[in-house]
Formats: sequence, structure tokens, C-alpha cells
Amino acid sequence: MKLEPRRSARYYYLRFVRLKGHPSVLARGVAVGTFVGITPTIPFHTILSLIFAFILRGSKIAALFSTIIVSNPITFLPQYYLSWQIGNWLTPGKHSWKDVAGLIDAILNGGKFGETITALGEIGMESLIILLAGGIVLALPFTLVFYCLSYMLFRSIQKKRLEKKILK
Repeated sequence: MKLEPRRSARYYYLRFVRLKGHPSVLARGVAVGTFVGITPTIPFHTILSLIFAFILRGSKIAALFSTIIVSNPITFLPQYYLSWQIGNWLTPGKHSWKDVAGLIDAILNGGKFGETITALGEIGMESLIILLAGGIVLALPFTLVFYCLSYMLFRSIQKKRLEKKILK
């Protein structure tokens, strides 16, 4: 089996732009997926994306797609590092990067749900609060930007579809 990243990227891009629905619903789904994907909640991304998309009446499929796009093995390390830095700056407790490195190692190397939960338990509640606080602050601007961009994208796609339908 040959690995073709460009082909895979194009495939998922086409799946993404072919989503049907109102642009605001699709954009809300993208925003939810972006927010959840950036926060350090790795073992719970799928369920959190679905729950928040349901609550905010966003597209569940768009939420899942954007969670996968935003949170992947390439982005784990920078997201967790920035979340830890921001969280350490915001909260009174100070933790070393070594506290978080074990969690990232479990995610990247183990990848199993049980191992990730065990690693989460080992870093302690204070470290989790630091990571979550930093992750939420990190995720907010990306969420707003992705909502606006995806709304404009889906609105333009919808206009093109409507024009094609009228011309037929």
C-alpha cells in the first residue's frame, strides 16, 4: 500500500466541500470541531464534538471532519506545548513540561484509550486544569477564524450550486 498524502488531502477536501446543509450550520460544526480539536482532550474528541455540535445545532459531520483535520499526530505536540505554556501563565500552579511529556508520549506511542486515561490520571488534576485552561484560551481565536472562513466557503459553494441549478 502506497502512502500518497496529496491524494488523501484532496479526497478529504472534496468530502468536506461536498457537505450539504445551511452554511451557518456547517460553519458551526467546523467551529465546534476546531475548538474541541485544539483543546487537550484527546481521548474524548469524537464524543465531545458530537455533543457540542448537537447542543449548538451544528453539523456533526463537519465537526468530526474539522476535529480530525485540526488534531492529528503532526499537531499534538505544538498544541499541548502551547496549551501548557498558556495555562502555566494563567494559573497560579507551576508545572514542568516533564509532567505533560508523559501524557504526550502515551498518546503518540500507545494510542490506546486505556493507556491515555492512565496517563491523564498520572499527571494530576492541577496539570489537567493548566492544560485545559491553556487549551481553551488557545482554541478560542482559531474557533472564531475557522467559523468565519468556513461560513464564507460554504456560502460561496451554495451560491455556485444554486447558479448551476438555475442554468440547467
